[in-house]
Amino acid sequence: MALCDIHWFSSVLDKMVGTLVVLPDKGEGPFPTFYLLHGLSDDYTSWHRRTRIEWYVRDLPLIVVMPDAYRGFYTDNAHGPDYARYFAEELVGMVERNFPARAARSARCIGGLSMGGYGALRLALGFPHLFASANSHSGAVLHGSRPPQGPIAQEMKRVFGARPMGSEHDLLELAERCKGAGKVPRLRIDCGYEDELLDDNRAFHERLLELDVHHEYEEFPGGHNWDYWDYHVNLALMFHARNLKVRPIEA
Repeated sequence: MALCDIHWFSSVLDKMVGTLVVLPDKGEGPFPTFYLLHGLSDDYTSWHRRTRIEWYVRDLPLIVVMPDAYRGFYTDNAHGPDYARYFAEELVGMVERNFPARAARSARCIGGLSMGGYGALRLALGFPHLFASANSHSGAVLHGSRPPQGPIAQEMKRVFGARPMGSEHDLLELAERCKGAGKVPRLRIDCGYEDELLDDNRAFHERLLELDVHHEYEEFPGGHNWDYWDYHVNLALMFHARNLKVRPIEA
């Protein structure tokens, strides 16, 4: 497999950004693409450094793209950069211009952990024309649905604003909009029994049921850590492969 560490200029963010891209060494392109998002304290290299993601996709005709979003939650910050616009207007286009990626909703999926779990749902539900499926591991799924709280409340206020409920940051609002438009991406959400975000994930799951938004939801042993995410990204790949109709290639 080929691993590309690229650095390019984002006009939306007005700065250079880094992105890791894993390219398949089997099959013929153009290939489907899996956008894999990092957490709050991580960067665009973390998934590759701390999991076996490259090994898990070794037999799949699938490009994996790992972008950097700093601490911006992949949304257009209330008092800061427009990370959602950077992703939707620039990143996807950059990938599809420079790599053998198929330019179609049916060939794009997205997932992430913690902040990136929120981000995957934020981008898939906010831009349902872009992604066929999305998954969240241990996601901060309610951070955009309530006033900022806790030790990083001031930072979250800069990201989401003081009252984000009902805004473009609110995943429940975005899910309801997608449901009304009849274009909900396929969704998978999981969280560990020992994870501090478990209650939020359970509440989010219950609200999606009330909204009649179809999704998969599972809980497993484990906490908010890389042991959990390394194991469960493999299950996410199986979920996306089914939805994108991607099959392993025999050696």
